[in-house]
Amino acid sequence: MKKLLVIGFVCPEPNSSAAGTRMLQIIGLFQKQGCEVTFASAAQDSDFMVDLSKFGIHKVAIKLNDSSFDEFVKAMQPNVVLFDRFMIEEQFGWRVIENCPNAVRILDTEDLHCLRIARQKAFNQNRPFSINDLLVEDVAKREIASILRCDLTLMISEFEMDLLQTVFKIDFSLLFYLPILLDGFEASFEKKLPSFEEREGFVFIGNFLHEPNWNAVQYLKEAIWPKILQKLPNATLKIYGAYPSQKVLQLHQPKTNFFIMGRAEDAQEVVQQSKVVLAPLRFGAGIKGKLLEAMQTGTPSVTTTIGAESMQGDLPWNGYVSDAVEDFVDAAVQLYTDKSIWLTSQQYGFSILNKRYQKDLFEGVFVERLHHLLSAIEEYRRNNFYGALLQHHTLASTKYMSKWIEAKNK
Repeated sequence: MKKLLVIGFVCPEPNSSAAGTRMLQIIGLFQKQGCEVTFASAAQDSDFMVDLSKFGIHKVAIKLNDSSFDEFVKAMQPNVVLFDRFMIEEQFGWRVIENCPNAVRILDTEDLHCLRIARQKAFNQNRPFSINDLLVEDVAKREIASILRCDLTLMISEFEMDLLQTVFKIDFSLLFYLPILLDGFEASFEKKLPSFEEREGFVFIGNFLHEPNWNAVQYLKEAIWPKILQKLPNATLKIYGAYPSQKVLQLHQPKTNFFIMGRAEDAQEVVQQSKVVLAPLRFGAGIKGKLLEAMQTGTPSVTTTIGAESMQGDLPWNGYVSDAVEDFVDAAVQLYTDKSIWLTSQQYGFSILNKRYQKDLFEGVFVERLHHLLSAIEEYRRNNFYGALLQHHTLASTKYMSKWIEAKNK
């Protein structure tokens, strides 16, 4: 039986973020191929992490900058190692190369961190984002180096795949488009969803450890919700999200029908009972789990260009996409009050799910690519000279920095 080692940034929390859901989906693809899966992480356990043993996954605690990992991975000898985000590859990639040189190394980006960070910096400086911002971003240098060192990088966004190829000249053979995977939407499920008349209120949902979500809630509170309330004085907006800080909780204002609800026990149930999802994201990257969840629950949404980026292809959006406050407000009010537009938008969402996120569209192609890597890894790596070059210099720098930290800690 083949062995997969996943080295996690954190333990998956599928009820807290789309990242947790995606990680379990990727692991599931390997398990269907008969892989034995071990999940290792240096992160502390959380109260909301999933019980991996229920999925047949062995969980192991590891340490940063500690040679005990070398002994662990050498004894395990995995066939495939999956790094959860580039920071994890930086920490453990060189150790995997030294102790398991034949293991296929796969990076899961979740989203392109350098893009999200560069956009946020441009936003904070009150100026438009430019591709040149990426070229001077230190995180970009680290993230691109990590992508080049790995045999394959999983990308959640087609826009980001194109960006890597055009801006950073990454070869297509090193990238694989794998969005969040969903089962096909069946017409029978639609009949079980609450109707337009049975739903009420607007909703926003998102993990508050993610800065774009916190910024979007501030934007809603200060600029968007007061204008919606003028037109719909009886409407409510409920804000759900894991890990709300005190500054988030202080925005709770029942007098203006603005409610901070905290963590949702069942996110899909919360969104399903709402009439419209609001997601005015002003920076960020990747595809947005909250907007896929809106489509899955038949709930139309209003979002921004950043929010909808790379999600719909050439299909109509599940509601409206608008970057201007007045247009955003008008779209929200129209969706909330016009049943015909609401129903049409709902159908658009179902179409996006079926044509762009069905598991069957990607599962077979991914397995085929994986088998090819496993059978011809030496030939594959010969064609990635820059990856070999970066590995050489990593082993001469990151390795000794880590060993120095380990010695210092002792």
